[in-house]
This record gives sequence, structure tokens and C-alpha cells, in this order.
Amino acid sequence: MYAEKKSRSPMSIPTTMRALQQTSLDGPQDMRLITDAPVPSPGPGEVLIRVTAAGVNFADISKAYGTFLDGPRPPYLAGFEAAGDVVAMGEGVTGPRPGTRVTGVGNGAFAEYMVLPAAAAMPVPPGWTEQQALGLVVNLPTALAALKPLGGITPGQTVLIHAAAGATGQAAVTMAKHYGATVIATASPAKHETVLALGADHVLDSLGGDLAAGVLRLTGGAGVDLVLESAGGATFEAGLAAAKRVTGRVVVLGLAGGEAAISNWHLVYRHQVHVIGLNIGVLIQAAPQIFREVMGELSALIAAGVLAPREPTAYDLADGPKALAELESRATVGKLALLPGDTCPGVVRH
Repeated sequence: MYAEKKSRSPMSIPTTMRALQQTSLDGPQDMRLITDAPVPSPGPGEVLIRVTAAGVNFADISKAYGTFLDGPRPPYLAGFEAAGDVVAMGEGVTGPRPGTRVTGVGNGAFAEYMVLPAAAAMPVPPGWTEQQALGLVVNLPTALAALKPLGGITPGQTVLIHAAAGATGQAAVTMAKHYGATVIATASPAKHETVLALGADHVLDSLGGDLAAGVLRLTGGAGVDLVLESAGGATFEAGLAAAKRVTGRVVVLGLAGGEAAISNWHLVYRHQVHVIGLNIGVLIQAAPQIFREVMGELSALIAAGVLAPREPTAYDLADGPKALAELESRATVGKLALLPGDTCPGVVRH
């Protein structure tokens, strides 16, 4: 059942809007604010939302550099995750109806209006703001899918969570502890207190030292049962080395630090582990039953209060390049949001 928000009266829909346009494949510094982008019209099976907040993700950075597989070609309207109010429905759509608060993924989220597939528009949970709902269709299902259906975490096992201070990492720490796991997290030193406050049992410095050696020391040389690997680069090798031989699983859900190579030689002679790739978009398309189970479990965790709403770090829409630069440099903690207008009282903007 979709819960409609009654406090906002319907607004007329303009023909043009403010949006962030990516103009090259040289990075997010070439993202420009334009004021005359056409407001999209919802097609069959789609809804149009007035964007309250847009989520900022590493995939936005990959697309801006042209490294995202089959990514858009410039110029394009940037962003893909947003939350806001439904203002119009396309042909054949019976819900969510205008006035409903939803979150979802599509194209052109860094804008004042965005089209979403109606079937995939997730209602904002009662008591949550649209800004707090960012991550419900990207970060949280990614973390849960990595832990449970793919990672097979069980009570008493140990999980290594890289980038634990980020939006996906924070969710993974919270859920792993709920499922009875021991959590070893990695983060830069300035973020350790944040990660420990989430319940992590140990936090290692992601910027220095031998991560694999640190994990082996904490586990008495045994290694961990599960690694959630999103850091990429040299950290990927450390995750392989930190996993238990034969039974250890490494779920690869990002490559923020760049690509890393692994060969069949490595898997036979050096790292006898299970390597599992995770892309939440592919999971939705190729294994919809698993995704439905993940979303059902997420709903139960939210209802039980295990996953509480968190405020994002918010930036004005025009400051999108700044937000992406700070995310790329690992200077941020938690979820980041872009605000297209004065729609978020009480949230401190950066």
C-alpha cells in the first residue's frame, strides 16, 4: 500500500528545470549546472517525481570518467538515485499516485524532476524523510545482498567490511552485527569512531599498514569467513589474502580504488577462495526472486528498528561537482545528497 503525503498541495509542472549536465568523460569536474533542461514526461509504466533529494554514489564518478560499463555518453543529465513526490503518472500506471513520497533509480537524478519506473518506485517508510530514504534502493540492498544471499553470513562467523564509513559500509556493519557476526572494518583513522559506534568489533586503518596481516592477527591466523570488497586496487589483494582458505568468500561490490587483477593461477596456488561479483542492477534483472527476498528482509529490518534512518550530508545541486570530488577523495562519511531546492529544512548543507 502506498502512503500518500497530504501536506503538499499539487504544483503545476514547468517545462524546463535546473539540472547537472556531464559534458565530458574527463571526470565530475566537467559537470555543469544548466537551467533550461526539459522536464521529462512519464511514459507507459512510469511516474514523474519532483526531486527532493538525489543520492550521490561512486557509480556517478565512474560514469563521469567513462569507466562504467555501457555508461551514458556526454552530454547527459547526471545522477541516477532520487527521492521525492510523485507529480504525474504515465499510461497504464495505477500507483504510486500523485502526492506519494517515493525513492528509486533512473536517469537524470541530479535535477528538479525525474522519471522513475512505477513498479520500482519504493514508498518512503513512515517516519522517514525523503533524504533519509536515499540508499534504500542502492546502498542497503547492496549491503544485504552481499551479506546474506551471496555472502552466506551466519551467526558466529567473521566478516571484513572495507570502506565501512561509507553509506553501504555503514549499513553492512549494522546488519552484520544484527546477524551475529564479528565485524572487522576498515576506514581511515578519522572515521574509526564513527564505525565503532555502529558496533564494529575492530577497525583497521585503511590508509596504512598491512591489512591482511592485521586481519590474520585479529583472527589468530585463520582469516575471515566473508569479505565485502568495494575498495578495489591493492585492497582487493588484501581481501583475498585475509579470507579463510577454501571456505572464505569475497563478495566484490565496487572498485572505488581502481581495477585489480586475479587469475586462475592465483585461485589455484595463492588464494583458494570463493570470489563473487555483485552489481545490484544486474541482480535485479537476472535474479528478481533474490532481489524480492532482499527487499522483504530490508522491510522487516526497518520495521524492527534495526535499520534506523540517518541524515545525509547535503549539498546544493550546484555543488554536485564538489560533492563528487569529496567522495572520490574519501573525505566523506555516510550518505551524500544533492538538494535541488529549499526542500530540506534542518539539514546542514556543505
